[in-house]
Formats: sequence, structure tokens, C-alpha cells
Amino acid sequence: MNESLETHLQELRRGTVVLACLRLLVEPGYGYGLLEELGRRGFTTDANTLYPLLRRLEKQGYLTSEWNTDESRPRKFYRTSRAGAMLAGALTEDFHAIASAIAELPKGD
Repeated sequence: MNESLETHLQELRRGTVVLACLRLLVEPGYGYGLLEELGRRGFTTDANTLYPLLRRLEKQGYLTSEWNTDESRPRKFYRTSRAGAMLAGALTEDFHAIASAIAELPKGD
């Protein structure tokens, strides 16, 4: 894949990763587990992108977090807040509208 195409695909996916995180974290999850789940579902991202995103969403009030120290290694678990659920709903609605609008555009060859 050429570098220009990869850059455009990365830009296109950036917002979808935010939406995917908000929707997946309705159930509590920790960073590495979320990274694996995103990859399994086709949202390829890396830790250097995901962890700052999680911190930003938490700072903005869209995620809450708490430390689980029950295991040998403490883990920070994230969960979508009420504001995050509302944002996810709005983003999902807009995503569907955009996908429909794109589907109606001429395909071009």
C-alpha cells in the first residue's frame, strides 16, 4: 500500500476508533484488552494512539476509570460515562448519515 493511501486511511479511521472505544467500553475494559478487541473487530490502532485517546476521553468526561488491584498487576479499567454514551449515540447517528450520503455518491472508476 502506498504511503499516501495509508495516510488517508489512517485519517478516515481516526474518528471511528473513538466511536468504537465509547461503544465497547459500555462494559468495563482495560487498555491492552481494548487494543486487542479493537484489532479483532477491524479497528487497527496501536498503543501509542489508544492510551492518549483514553486519557483524553476521560479528561473530557466521556469515560470514567478505576484501578483494579485484585490481580498481581494493577490495571486501570475504563467505562463509558453517561456523557460518553450520549456522544456515542450522536456519533453513531452521524456516522450512519455520512455512510448513507457516501453510498449515494457516484462511484467513479
